[in-house]
Order: sequence, then structure tokens, then C-alpha cells
Amino acid sequence: MSGRRLAVFAAMSSITMLGAMTPLERAAGRYLRAPDHGTETKTASELAAEIKADHQKAIDGVKAVAEEALGKAKAGETLSASLKEKADEALVKMNELTEHVAQMEQKLARSGGPGEEGQKSLGEQFVESDGFKEWKESGFSKNARGADLKVKATLTSATTDAAGSVGDAIAPTRLPGIQELPQRRLTVRGLLTPGQMGGNTLEYVKETGFTNNAGMVAEGAEKPSSDMKLELVTTSAKVIAHWMKASKQVLDDIPQLRSMIDQRLDYGLALKEEQQLLNGDGTGQNLLGIIPQASAFAAPIAIADINMIDVLRLAMLQAALAEYPATGHVLNPIDWAYIEMMKDEIGRYIIGNPQGSIAPTLWRLPVVETQAISPRKFLTGAYRQGAQVFDRWESRIEVGYVDKDFIQNLVTVLGEERLALAVYRPEAFIYGDFDTALAA
Repeated sequence: MSGRRLAVFAAMSSITMLGAMTPLERAAGRYLRAPDHGTETKTASELAAEIKADHQKAIDGVKAVAEEALGKAKAGETLSASLKEKADEALVKMNELTEHVAQMEQKLARSGGPGEEGQKSLGEQFVESDGFKEWKESGFSKNARGADLKVKATLTSATTDAAGSVGDAIAPTRLPGIQELPQRRLTVRGLLTPGQMGGNTLEYVKETGFTNNAGMVAEGAEKPSSDMKLELVTTSAKVIAHWMKASKQVLDDIPQLRSMIDQRLDYGLALKEEQQLLNGDGTGQNLLGIIPQASAFAAPIAIADINMIDVLRLAMLQAALAEYPATGHVLNPIDWAYIEMMKDEIGRYIIGNPQGSIAPTLWRLPVVETQAISPRKFLTGAYRQGAQVFDRWESRIEVGYVDKDFIQNLVTVLGEERLALAVYRPEAFIYGDFDTALAA
């Protein structure tokens, strides 16, 4: 047996030990058991070319047998048994080689085709290994140490137990700090007059009625008398509070966490406070907010083709007629966006230039956007004159031990505030619904 054929048969033996051969490798084995075609080692592409050449010879052989049989048939001769056997053998060989050629062409196509470097089979890797080349140069001597092929696994990012899995060694990229949740801009408190209180209870006297009988008086005539009605209003400071529990270890190990807890607790107090200042219903420990006490919107005058901008101007007029000129509007961001995007009949924005940087204003008054008020609702009023917020405890953060915190290395972080709200003049605030106002 030639050196080339022995080399490939050795490779084929190695493949057999590693696993079942592919149809292409079986075809190559059958081809190598055919008469010798040389002594040099050839590539898969060269072997494929030779097999295709043999395939063409088989086709030519079939054609020759067919032409011989056709000639005898035309001459009226009877086909001999040997000619039939010869035709059968030629057809079988042609069909077998046709299958082998198709398999080799598919394999070459998957590996990049002739002339291109594709993924090599185990047999090709074995034949091209240094150990096999040294064994070949020794004439495949029995005294030589032989040849072996060490198949290395492909390294991947997998984290399983499979060979080549190195994913556990990949270190993640950790960005510094903590990506915090967004915070709402809180603005309602800024509209109100601030104040301080020294006790638990807040009392104030409110004028609830005034009869004005002032008139012109003749000399010596009796002067008319007027009257007024006062009411004592009592409210109490309410506590807003919440807390978080954390281990002493995590506070030491993550310095940013303590400041984040403090900031989140403080923000949570302010968020609840804004809801209470506007919507508190006064029951239990709730503040009695501005909206439950505000005057309902009632358009002082009727206008045609009314829109949302008109409604807010009429609310300002209603407050002014109550002797409390409005100082601002409170709207949901959805409604303010709708107003800002209103256009005239030729597509120009009514409120102003979208590229402008002027603070939100409407009818000369500031517009406060907050989700504390529901969409399609509005509150226009004289905030400074009509209401005041009193702080008994300003928002503060305290840390201490609760129950078994000390022996469990835990701490309790508490945030709380205590405040009261006084709405002096409910008629100073106009609360309404855009849908109802536009439908009137």
C-alpha cells in the first residue's frame, strides 16, 4: 500500500475511534481502496477532483455499453448475458460515484470550497499534525512512537461543565454608583405662604360674613349700622412619616446607600405632603386640603367658542370678583402640554414659540405642573392670601435602634415631618373640570 493511502487510512482509523464516519469519509475510504493513484498526500479538494474524474469515466463506460447494446439491437443480434452483466456493473459504479461526488461537493461548499480555508475534519487535522508527519518520515516504522491527535475544545463564554466553557472567568463591567429612580418636581408648597407653629393645635379667626350698610347721612340723622360674622377655626398638626431598616454592615460597605436612604425618605415625605396640601380630605390623620375647600368654577360671563385657555381666564375673573386676584394656576402636565400645543387656523402656536425658554405662564400668572392634580382638572387662586402652611416639625431624618436592632446589627432610619394647613378664604380658590366647563 502506498504512503499516501496508508496515511489517510491511519487518519480514518483515528476517526473511527473518535466517532462514526460521515458519508463523505466513507466515500473517501472506498476511493482509497481502489487502485493506487499516486504516492503523494493530497488535499480533500484534490481527492474530490480525482473522484469526479473517475465518475466521468464511469459515465463514459455506461455510454459505451449502451452504444454497444444499441448497435447489436439494430443489427438484430441477441444481447449476451456478459453484456447485460457488464451494463449492470457500469450503472452500479456510476450511481455510487454520483452519490460520492454530490457528498464531497456539499462538504467542500460548507468548508469554503476549493482554494479556501474551511474548518478541517478530524482526519485532515490528523494527517497534517506534526506527529503524523514525523511517523510518515520514519516510513511508518513499528519502532517509532506512532502518531496521535489531541483534539482541543473550542473556548466559549458558556458557564456549563462542557469542555471549553470559560464564561465564569469573564468579569462584568460594573458602573460606579446607583442609578436612581426619577423624582417629581414638587412645587405646590412654594405657592403658599410659609409659617411656623409652636404647639399641636392651630387656631385662627375667620370672617365668614359682612353686612355693609354704609350710606349717606343727613345732618342730625341716625347713622346706619353694619354687621360682620366671625368664626373660630381649629386645626391640628398632622404627622407624615415612614422608615427603612438596614444592616450596619451594608451602610459601612456602601457609603452612598446612607445618603440615598436619607434622600429617598425626605423625598417621600414631600411627595405625600404635596398630595395632602391639594387633596387631603380632613378625615383621621389627613390634612384638609385646598381642593375640597375651594369654590366650584362658575363662569361669570358667557363667551362663544370657549376653549381651555378661556376657562382659566374666567376662573381668574371669578377669583377677582371675590376680591382675591389669582396668583397662579395648578394643572396636570397632560393638560398644560395640550394647551401649549394649541394652534391657530394657519398652524401657529397660540402660547408662544416652541424654542422659547420662558417659564410657563398663562394670562400673566405662573403655571405649576404637577401630577398631584388629576388630568382635565384645574385649580386657579390667590395662593398667598388664601392659604398658609405651618411647620411644627420640619422634615428630618433620625437613626436609632428598634426592638432587636442592636443585637442584630440593624439600624432603623426614620423620616418624618409635622405640619398644618390653614385655608383662610375658600373663595380665593377656583376648582373646576375642563370637560364640564367646555360643555356648558
